Amino acid sequence: MAKVTIGDITLAESAKVVEVEGTRYFPPDSVRKDLLTEGDRQYTCPWKGKSTYWDIHIGDKVYSNAAWSYEQPKPAAKQITRHVAFDRTVVSIED
Repeated sequence: MAKVTIGDITLAESAKVVEVEGTRYFPPDSVRKDLLTEGDRQYTCPWKGKSTYWDIHIGDKVYSNAAWSYEQPKPAAKQITRHVAFDRTVVSIED
């Protein structure tokens, strides 16, 4: 079971995490979407496709573009469709 936290707030928790290139992607139903709003960063990975970035809101604090997902990835990355990854400089990820 992997768990993502900021302080004592859990952002995601799942035993079905998908790891790609050393990054853990959490299934969409394991993520607290109520703490996320769409960010303003844009990036297109050559083999995964266009990413969507998310701002994390904890109380009055906003962590801009600290999570991302591939809503419609290219076929090679279909296993991470709508899964969410988190910036390890902002969050803690525990096994």
